[in-house]
Amino acid sequence: MIIPVRCFTCGKVIADKWEAFNERVGKGENPAKVLDSLGIERYCCRRIFLSHVDLVGESLKFSVKDKEGKI
Repeated sequence: MIIPVRCFTCGKVIADKWEAFNERVGKGENPAKVLDSLGIERYCCRRIFLSHVDLVGESLKFSVKDKEGKI
C-alpha cells in the first residue's frame, strides 16, 4: 500500500527518500543511480524501492462513503 517507514530486514529509515526516488525515476533517471545518490546501498533496502507498487489509489475506489459523499 504505502512505502514502509523502515527496511524490514535491517531497520534503516527509508520512507523519507521515497518521494525523491519516485520523482527522479519518473523523469527517466536510472533507478540504480538514483538509489546510489540517495545513499540506499544495501540490497535489502534497494529491493523495497524497486519492488514497491503504490496501491493507495486502487484501494480508495472501494472505500465507504457517508451520506454526504465524503470518505
